[in-house]
Amino acid sequence: MSDSEHPVDLKSYIRRCAAILFAVVCTTSLMIATSFSHIGNGWAARVAIILGIAVVNALLVASYLMHLLSEKKMVYALLVFTVFFFIGLMGLTLWATNDFPPGTAIH
Repeated sequence: MSDSEHPVDLKSYIRRCAAILFAVVCTTSLMIATSFSHIGNGWAARVAIILGIAVVNALLVASYLMHLLSEKKMVYALLVFTVFFFIGLMGLTLWATNDFPPGTAIH
């Protein structure tokens, strides 16, 4: 048996995938229910709650259903670089929001 091969108990794997699927369905239902709720004034509180739930949902999908928990260090290093550069690009975008060329009019 090589290093990449390991015995898998199929019943426990299917049980774990079913539990993760149930959690994903619950978090998705919770996002939909939150969007129709009357939390706070306006959309700000609801959007913050929905984004928090979406982050949990994405972590469940990425870590378990995409098997990123069992990946090697190289994949994690690439993910860290991706997050770093994404945050950098979003920061540059926000920093340049009000940076208009000279002579242009803002309507």
